[in-house]
Amino acid sequence: MSWSNELYNIYEFNSGRKFSDGEPIMLPVSHSTANAQIELTIDEDGNFMGAAAVDKSDAVTVIPVTEDSGVRTSGIFPMPLADKLLYIAGDYEKYISGKKADNSAYFEAYMKQLSQWKNSEFSHKAVKAIYAYLAERTLMNDLIECGVLKIDAESGKLSEKAKIAGIAQADSFVRFIVYYRDKKLESRTWKDKSLHESFMNFNSSMMGNVQLCYASGAMEAVTYKHPSKIRHSGDKAKLISSNDESGFSYRGRFKNKEEAFAVSYNFSQKMHNALKWLIQKQGIRFDSMTLIVWASALQEIPPIDKSLAEYHDPIDNEEEETEKPVPDTLPKYSELIKKMMFGYKSSLSVNTKIMIMGLDAATTGRLSISVYSELENSQFLDNLEKWHSDTVWRRWDGKNSKNNFNSFNVRDIINCAYGREQDKVLKCDEKLLKTAVLRLLPCITEGVRIPRDIVRNLYQRASNPMAYENNYNHRLVLETACAMIRKEYLDYQKGELTMAYDPDEKDRSYRFGCLLAIADKAEKDTYSDSDRKDRITNARRYWNAFSLRPSQTWKIIEERLNPYLNKLGGGLRDHYEKRIEEIMSGMSASDFDDNSSLSPLYLLGYHHYTAELYPGKTEE
Repeated sequence: MSWSNELYNIYEFNSGRKFSDGEPIMLPVSHSTANAQIELTIDEDGNFMGAAAVDKSDAVTVIPVTEDSGVRTSGIFPMPLADKLLYIAGDYEKYISGKKADNSAYFEAYMKQLSQWKNSEFSHKAVKAIYAYLAERTLMNDLIECGVLKIDAESGKLSEKAKIAGIAQADSFVRFIVYYRDKKLESRTWKDKSLHESFMNFNSSMMGNVQLCYASGAMEAVTYKHPSKIRHSGDKAKLISSNDESGFSYRGRFKNKEEAFAVSYNFSQKMHNALKWLIQKQGIRFDSMTLIVWASALQEIPPIDKSLAEYHDPIDNEEEETEKPVPDTLPKYSELIKKMMFGYKSSLSVNTKIMIMGLDAATTGRLSISVYSELENSQFLDNLEKWHSDTVWRRWDGKNSKNNFNSFNVRDIINCAYGREQDKVLKCDEKLLKTAVLRLLPCITEGVRIPRDIVRNLYQRASNPMAYENNYNHRLVLETACAMIRKEYLDYQKGELTMAYDPDEKDRSYRFGCLLAIADKAEKDTYSDSDRKDRITNARRYWNAFSLRPSQTWKIIEERLNPYLNKLGGGLRDHYEKRIEEIMSGMSASDFDDNSSLSPLYLLGYHHYTAELYPGKTEE
C-alpha cells in the first residue's frame, strides 16, 4: 500500500512542526473533529462560570476520541471529553420530554470513561475540573439559567422549536474552557496540546489486540475501526472497512478479516490524519470526488487544474510584481513555461516523488480511490510543461482588452465541451465534470493523448454560436476548441498547427473558415456601437449550417452580405471584397464546390483570420 506509506510519512514529517496562521492543523493521533454548538466555561475547581452559543464559523472543534467513539453511528460510545448533552448532562431527563428523556446509560458510560482518564497516571487538570463540574449534574440548569438553552414556558421542558446554529437544542455538542488558579491561565481544551498529549498517552495505555501490522511490519495494537470524516467534517464514508462479514469482501480467499488485513491503530490514525490535512490544505473538489496532488516532502509544485497564467513562478523573487503579465507573444509564453518549470525542478531533490490521488464515494459509507499514481518529479514537470505548451492558444483577455497566449483551466475545458449557460456562465453536470476530469488527468500528468470525443464535442459546440445567449461564452468555447484541436493534431502525429493566419494554407476547411470571419466582421462594421452587443450577423446565424454544407451556405451568406458591403462605402467595401477574393483564389473550383462537412480546421481559419481583421485587439 504505497499510498498509505506516503501519507504516514507526511504525518511523521509534519505533525511536530509549528503551523503558520491560516494553515490547517494536522490532527493528533486519537483525535477527530466535531461541530460544537455550545462553549461552556468552568474554573479549575469545577465551578460554572458561563456559557455561550458557538458561531458557525468557529464551530469545528478538535476532540479526543476512542477507537469506538471515533466511528460511532449507534450504540453507547461516549467521547472522552467534549460530547453531546445526551452524554454529559446529568440533569438531562428533567428538561427533555418523551422517550428520549432517559439518558442515564449514556451519562454513566461517559462519567466512567472520564473517571478512568482522571484517575490514570496520564491525568490532566482540565479533565479533573470537567469531571468535578459534571458530577454535580447541573449542566442543563446552568445552560438554561444563562440563556443558552430555551425552555417552553408551559411544559418547563426544552423548546423543540428553538435551535442553536440550526441544530436541535437537545442534540447540541458542548466543548469546554477551563480557567486555572495559576495566573488565571485559560485552557481552550480543543487547542490545548498538553491535553492532547495526555489523552494520547492514556488511550495508548488502554489499547490491546497486539498483532503484526501489515502496513508497518511491526507488532502493534491493531484496529479494525478506521476513521471517517476524511473529506470534510460531515463525511461518514470510510476508506478502510471490514464490517461486511456476510458478503464477499474477503470471503473466498480468507477465513476472516484478521487474515485479510491488519493495520495498527497508530498507523491508521497517522495515515488518515495526514490525508485529512492534505485535503483541507490543498484538496480540489469535483462533485463527490476530491483530488489531491503533493510532493513527497511537501515542496511547492504547480497546480494541475489551472491555466499557466493562474499561477506564478515560485523562484523568480528578484522583482516584486503585484500581477504577472500574461505573455502576448508565443516566444514569451514558451520562455515563461520553461522558466517556471525549471524553477520548480531546481527546488525539488532528485528523489522527490509526486503523488496524485482521487477519492470518491463508492457507496454511502465507503470511499474508493478513483485514481492514484506516483511520478518522478522530472516526469511530472516535463508532462505538465508539455500540456501547457500543446494547449496554448491566443485568447482574449477582457481585463486588459488585448489578446494574450495562455493554456486552459481544466474546468473550463470540460464546461466548454459539455456545459450549458447557467446564470450567464457555462456549467456542466457535476457528475459529468468528475468523470471528464478523470479522463483528462492522465493527459496532463502522464502525457496520455487527449480523448478525441472531448475534442469532437468542443468542435460541435463551437460550430453552434446560436446556442449561446452571451457572445463571450461562445468565444471561450471557440478558443478552447481551437487549442484542443491543436493538441489533438500534436498527439495523433498529424503535425503542428500555427498560432496565426497562414496565407499559404490550402486546406479547404481552413479557407472556408477565413471566409466566415470576413463576412462576420464586414457586417459588424455597419452596426452602431449600441447594436453590436444585441444584433446577430448572418455569418453567426448560418454558422452551424455553414459547417455542415459550406458551399451551399456560403452563397446565402454572401448574398445577404452584399447590402452591408454597399453600406460601408467604396474604400472599405473594396477592402473586404479584395480579402474574399484572396481567400477564394487559394481554393480550387472542386474544393469550393465541395459541399461536404468542414473539418475542425475551419475553426482555426475563422479564429486566425478574425485576429487579422482586428489587429492588436479582438472584439468583445
